[in-house]
Amino acid sequence: MRTGTIPRVLGTAAALAALLTTALAAPAVAERSTTPDRSPAQAAAAPAAFTHPGVLVSRPQLDFVRGRVQAGAQPWKSAYDQMMGSKYASLTRTAKPRAVVECGSYSNPNNGCTDEREDAIAAYTLSLAWYITQDSRYAQKAIQIMDAWSAVIKDHTNSNAPLQTGWAGSSWPRAAEIIKYTYSSWPNSGRFGTMLRDVYLPEVTNGSHSNGNWELSMTEAAIGIAVFLEDRAAYDKAVGKFRGRVPAYIYVTADGSLPKVAPGSGLDTRAKVINYWQGQSTFMDGLSQETCRDLTHTGYGLSAISHIAETSRIQGQDLYPEIADRLRHAMGLHAKHQLGTPVPSSLCGGSLKDHLGPVTEVGFNALANRLGYAMTNTQTLTERQRPAGSNNLFVAWETLTHANNPA
Repeated sequence: MRTGTIPRVLGTAAALAALLTTALAAPAVAERSTTPDRSPAQAAAAPAAFTHPGVLVSRPQLDFVRGRVQAGAQPWKSAYDQMMGSKYASLTRTAKPRAVVECGSYSNPNNGCTDEREDAIAAYTLSLAWYITQDSRYAQKAIQIMDAWSAVIKDHTNSNAPLQTGWAGSSWPRAAEIIKYTYSSWPNSGRFGTMLRDVYLPEVTNGSHSNGNWELSMTEAAIGIAVFLEDRAAYDKAVGKFRGRVPAYIYVTADGSLPKVAPGSGLDTRAKVINYWQGQSTFMDGLSQETCRDLTHTGYGLSAISHIAETSRIQGQDLYPEIADRLRHAMGLHAKHQLGTPVPSSLCGGSLKDHLGPVTEVGFNALANRLGYAMTNTQTLTERQRPAGSNNLFVAWETLTHANNPA
């Protein structure tokens, strides 16, 4: 199934390389376990009490960022200036809500799709601007945008509805959490919560068997919404989807001769699995289900994985250790080739398309700075891309919020 994205610039195809990989003969997929990765003492998912603000960014993280910006320290100051100079921080923005947002493949038709995604990013941007500056005009503008949508929207339709809902539904709770829990008054916060519960959550909570970035973005929206609503059942369900999908999205050699499959996927033969993995039949640490499609969609998936794990960490149930090995290998593999290491013929026929986008800050900070993994290629790419801006879909300002953030 296709996504409504703008075509990206093609990356560099490469020739002969030194990456050693092994293509192994496979037993029937039905004989392999589809059980997601589990830690030995895996606790119940939902926290006893939710932490607020607690979707992607926490109050200690925001305080760290505010202090760094006020001190004029880099890279936060340049990232802040980038954000404040963007259209998303404008105090004259007019929201463009619709009762029904209709999004087809590649956003054709695009009836409110771009408007919704960008209004959601704007609300988040303005909420960050409010917290850093303590200028109430930014909080009021974020509220104005969120109120405009919560008063109008009823549904998402057409083939890209699940993905569109996931993208917008990932940004809305970030903004709502900051405003509700750090600003003095938001009279319509309850109505906004009703919007998330009635319009967004039903569309994303059951996941998708399309390309993995779909379900991962939908799951990111679901867990963020669950935190805002303090809905323990919805949170548990989102974590369950995450645990089933991540091992089916990123391969590591411990998986065996074929990648794992997500529960209920129906991928019960070797041929079906290889077809789902874009025709790739040689597997290596860090390979993504969408690597041979393009790096941009792969970046969407890796970004959503990082966001979900970051939110869980804030909520006191850190999912990073469960997925750290997969995520670090995936970020490293794709960063290495984006930086120019030749692509071997065994990987996507020797050619990779596009670029990951501004998606590495959150995962790199968690894995390298907090957990201590050596991630040279990811570090090089992350620092080269600073300040990371927005992909205009669901990623925004992550150098500002997560670069070297110890909180």
